[in-house]
Amino acid sequence: MVSILDGLNPQQRSAVEAPNGPALILAGPGSGKTRVLTSRVAYLISARNIYPYRIMAVTFTNKAAREMRDRLTRMVGADKTADLSLGTFHSICARLLRREAQRAGLDRDFTIYDSDDQINVVKAALAELNLDEKKYKPSSIHAAISAAKNELITPERYQPDSYFSEIAGRVYARYNAILRANNALDFDDLLMEAVLLLRRDPAVREKVQDRYLHVLVDEFQDTNMAQYELIKLIAGKHCSLFCVGDVDQGIYAWRGADHRNVLRLREDYPDLRIIALEQNYRSTQTILDAAMAVIKKNPNRIHINLFTQRGYGPKIAVREMFNEDDEAQYVVDTIAELVRLKAAEPGEIAVMYRTNAQSRAIEDAFVRAGMPYRLVGATRFYARKEIKDVLAYLRIVNNPADVVSLQRVINTPPRGIGDKTFAQLEAAARAAGVTCLEVISGSEFPGRGGRALKEFGALWAQWVRLRSELSVGQLFDHVIQTSGYKDYLKDGTEEGEERWANVMELRNVAAEGGDAPLSEFLSDIALVSDVDNYDENANAPTLLTLHAAKGLEFRVVFIVGLVEGVLPHSRSMDDPERMAEERRLMYVGITRAKERLYLLRPFRRSQWGISDVTEPSRFLADLPDEVVDRKPRKNSEIMQDAATWQGNKLVGRPADTQFKPGDRVVHPSFGRGLVLRSTRVRDDEEVEVFFEDAGGKRLSAVLSGLKKLSG
Repeated sequence: MVSILDGLNPQQRSAVEAPNGPALILAGPGSGKTRVLTSRVAYLISARNIYPYRIMAVTFTNKAAREMRDRLTRMVGADKTADLSLGTFHSICARLLRREAQRAGLDRDFTIYDSDDQINVVKAALAELNLDEKKYKPSSIHAAISAAKNELITPERYQPDSYFSEIAGRVYARYNAILRANNALDFDDLLMEAVLLLRRDPAVREKVQDRYLHVLVDEFQDTNMAQYELIKLIAGKHCSLFCVGDVDQGIYAWRGADHRNVLRLREDYPDLRIIALEQNYRSTQTILDAAMAVIKKNPNRIHINLFTQRGYGPKIAVREMFNEDDEAQYVVDTIAELVRLKAAEPGEIAVMYRTNAQSRAIEDAFVRAGMPYRLVGATRFYARKEIKDVLAYLRIVNNPADVVSLQRVINTPPRGIGDKTFAQLEAAARAAGVTCLEVISGSEFPGRGGRALKEFGALWAQWVRLRSELSVGQLFDHVIQTSGYKDYLKDGTEEGEERWANVMELRNVAAEGGDAPLSEFLSDIALVSDVDNYDENANAPTLLTLHAAKGLEFRVVFIVGLVEGVLPHSRSMDDPERMAEERRLMYVGITRAKERLYLLRPFRRSQWGISDVTEPSRFLADLPDEVVDRKPRKNSEIMQDAATWQGNKLVGRPADTQFKPGDRVVHPSFGRGLVLRSTRVRDDEEVEVFFEDAGGKRLSAVLSGLKKLSG
C-alpha cells in the first residue's frame, strides 16, 4: 500500500482513496491525472481486493492504454492485470460486439472500415441513388452520418431539417445497408451498436453490469453522447463511475465530443463526488497565471486554482512581427539562440498554430536555415498506399464478404481483372446473396479477365484456409509473396525499397501480436490514432496544430498567428459555443509549455493573395501585465522590415492625403513610427502606422495629433 499512495499530494490521495460511487476528478493540466487513474486501479486491486476481471478502464488512445497497463504491471504485477478490461472506447466496444455478435445481429468476423473506406462507401451509396458526388460532397455527407451516429440516431430515426440533411438521410440508409452487406462496421457503429445492444437486450446488459463493479474513464471531457451513454449503461447497477478530465481542455467538438457531458454527469448523479487536482507539476506559475487569465472568461465552468512549486520562471514573451515571414524567421532565430545557449534541446521545442496552412511560412524558414524539424500531420504510416494495400489483403482473408477491400487489391498488382469484370462479379454475388469468393469458386467468367479471376480466387481460397493454421506473421508473409505484391513493390527503385521497408515495418507490428487472431490484429490496426504515431524521441523542433498538441508537453512553446480571425478562428466570431472552445484551445496551447512561452502575432497577414493589417487576438489582451514581456524583437529591425516591405509593395501617396508610405512620424502617446498606408475617409484620412514601441495602429490624421518628422 505504501508504494501505491506514496508521493501522492493530498488531492491526489483523496481521489485514489475515494469511496465507491460516482466521482468526477477535475484534473488540471500537468496535475498527474494519469498517475491518479493508474493508482486508483492499483488501489482497488490491492487495498479493496477487487478482482481485475471486474474493473474496466477506458482511455482515448491505444498509446495511453499501453502506458497505463505497463504502469499497473510494475505496481501490482502482470498476473493481476491480465484480466483487466483496459483499452479505448472503440476497442472495448469491438470486443463486446464480437463476444455478443449473435445477440447483436452481427457476424463476429466483421471488418472495421477506416476513414478512406467509409468515404468510398458513401460514394457508392451516392452512385446507387443517382446523386452527383460533385454536388453532394462525400466528406460532408459522411460528417452528417457520423454526427447522427454519435447522437445514437439510427437511419430509421433520422429526422432531416433541411434539403441537405434530407439527402444525407437517404444516403445514410443506403450507406448502412452497404456496410452490413459487406459484414462491416465503421468506427461510429462500434459505439452505437454496443449502446443499442445494451439498451435492448436485458440479458447482455445484466451480464455486463454484473461483471463490472468499477468503471474508470480517462479524458472524460472528450466523450460524445454515445460514449457517455455507454459508460452509464455499463456502470448502471453499481454506479461506481470514476471520471477523470478537465472541461477547460475540451477542444474536440468538431469530432463530436460534448463538453456538456460534465453537466449531464452532475445531473444524473446527484451524489457525485467532485475532487479537483490543482497542483501542477509541468509549468511555471507564470505560465499557469496566464492560462487561468485566458480560461476564466469562459462561462459555466468549474473554477480550479492551478498552482505549482516550480517558481515563476521567465515572463511570457509577446512579440509583434511585421508579417508571417518575419514571424517565422523570429521562431527559427530564437530556437537557434536557445539551443546555442543550452536553454533547451531542439526536441524540447514546439511551434504551434491554429490551422495546418500556417505551417508553410514556418517550414520555409526552417528550410532556409537548414534546421531540421518534425511536422505532425504529414502522411501517417497507416495511411500510406502500400500499407493500406497489405491490410486490404489481410481483411479479405479475415472477412471474405468485404467487397471494398477486395476492390482495392483484386487488380493490385495488375492481373488483367478490369472494372467490368469486377462489376459482373459483384453483381453476381449480390444477386445470389453470397460472397464474391463463393461466386468465383462456383462460376465461370469468360475471357482473359475470367481466367485471371479464377487464378486469384484459388489464391484467395488458399489464404482463407491457411488463416486458422498460420500465425498472423506467417500468413502475412505467405499472402504478400503468393499475391505477387512483394515483387510489385520491389521494382529496383529507391521508392520501391522505401515502400518495401514500410511493409516490413508493418510485418514487425504483425509479429508483436504473437498468437492473437487475425481479426484482433486488424482491429488494433484500425483503431490506431495519430497520437499513437508520435515519436517523442526525435531531437528536432516539432511543428503541429494546437489540436494535435493535446496531451503533449514541451520545455519551450511558440504559438504563432495570434490575430483575430485565426485564433480565435473566424468561424467562432458569431457563435458563443465555438468561441468558448477557441478559448479552451488557447488554454491547452499555453499549458503545453514547461518553462518558456512565446506568443507571436503578425502586424500584417496575407490571405487569398492580399496582405492586410491584423487585429491582435483578444486572448493577448487577457494576459496580466505582470506575467508578460511585450518588448519587440529589435526596434531597428522591425522598422527596417516595414520600410523594405513598403518599398516592395506600395506606391506613393494619393494626391489628396497628408501622409504617405515611408513617412517618419511621431505621436503624443505612441512615440515614433513609420507610415505604412494612408487612406482618404471623407474629410479625414486613416493612417496605418507601425510604432517603434507600440506596434501597429490605425489612427485618424485629424484627431490623433500625429505629426511628420522632418528629414
